Amino acid sequence: MPFFRVRSHARDAYTDAKRSLDRIKLRAQEATRDAVDSSIGSHRHTLVDVSVQFIGASGLPKMDVLGSADPYFVATIDNKIKFTSAVQTNTLSPVWNELWHVKNVPTDGKLKVTVYDKDVGVPRDDYIGVCELSLESGAKEEAIQGSFKRSKGTFWAKVTTRPASSPSLLPYTFDGPVAYSRHFSPTVGLLTQLDDNGKRLYSTWKIRIKGVQSFLSGPPQHWNTAYSAAQHIFGSSPTSLALRASIQAGHRMLYARSTRNGFGTIETAADIFALLQGGRAAPHRVKPAVYTYIVSMDDDTLRFSETGAAFFVDFASKHALHANCAETVRYSGEFHPRPAGGWSAFNENAQTDADVRWEIVIDNNSGTYAPDKALLPQLRELVEYNFPGFGVVALDRSDPELEQSREACREYALRCRAGRKEELQPNKHQEGEETLNHRVAAESVSPPEQGLTTQDGEVETLTGGIPGEV
Repeated sequence: MPFFRVRSHARDAYTDAKRSLDRIKLRAQEATRDAVDSSIGSHRHTLVDVSVQFIGASGLPKMDVLGSADPYFVATIDNKIKFTSAVQTNTLSPVWNELWHVKNVPTDGKLKVTVYDKDVGVPRDDYIGVCELSLESGAKEEAIQGSFKRSKGTFWAKVTTRPASSPSLLPYTFDGPVAYSRHFSPTVGLLTQLDDNGKRLYSTWKIRIKGVQSFLSGPPQHWNTAYSAAQHIFGSSPTSLALRASIQAGHRMLYARSTRNGFGTIETAADIFALLQGGRAAPHRVKPAVYTYIVSMDDDTLRFSETGAAFFVDFASKHALHANCAETVRYSGEFHPRPAGGWSAFNENAQTDADVRWEIVIDNNSGTYAPDKALLPQLRELVEYNFPGFGVVALDRSDPELEQSREACREYALRCRAGRKEELQPNKHQEGEETLNHRVAAESVSPPEQGLTTQDGEVETLTGGIPGEV
């Protein structure tokens, strides 16, 4: 097998997206028709595609002793799918202007919006109030009702509905926009000397992606019962229970929604470039780095961090950390970007990032979950569908090409980007260096409650329906 697969520059991104869309429709027709019939019952002829523009709110009550409020909201449709907004800081009249597209919603569905005030450093955020909106097309102006039905302001939105364009897809199918949040670890706020590259090593990302349940429609990937580290995590002994509690506490700290989160959407290749750029020597170029990722069963999000960050190393499994110790995931492994032809053939002094076609090399390199390599073609299609303009190469963890490509990425970082070996692959942290495990041990974090009342990032879950969107 050749060292690299060279993709043609002439390949048209629009054609890729259309081909992927055709495949997702076909796979949905074959794999989910029974689920559609049982889930929507009498609604099968009254389905619509819904687009919601969450405009903002006004007249919210003052919630903080110092300042006003840091509001955000959680929206659900029929308790089947969920949307969580960005946090707007220090305002009683937040403006969100965030979009949410959902396919195959019953015409009598209900949109529920619950507004919260974000509080940093406490296990629960303050409840402000709730309102319910119909899914009929038009502008919406609804009173926010707090406890004892007291008025807590007004919520503004616009709903647009149209006949279902793909009725064979699952009901309540998330259809965009593909949005991300970047979560800075609590340590970043303490280490003021960190440069942008240092902050990147202490960050996690979560991307709300489309088509997960259609592309990866098969059985979930269970934790690897033959892997000793996974046995320690998922066992029934007191030690395993304590280890899971520690990992879950770390997960809540990493993915907690806060006023410091970064938010954005992915619509073009330029948006993906922005996510992958960074590094000490060339902060505005694609960083040669390897990332650890999982695709969650809970909310169909892609969650990842740089593999080499020592901040995470003293946890038994970074995959379990990203998955919040879930026993199953949709998929997991590592990925890294590369220019077509590979990092070893790239000359950044003669080529800009825009001069070459870029690829994402994604794999199933996860001992904790050991995903089935037979699903790699579907994984490739899923990533292509959500990351326009990038070629995708999916390789099994035992493929020699994967090892060559990954090591070429790390070697380029050392040779050309002032990379440090300890930042490029898992290494033990230095004595006295802050780690996530230290933070978990130093802070008392309450266990999460179930349902939407606890606002702690991943612990927001829905029951009785299709997983929601965070």
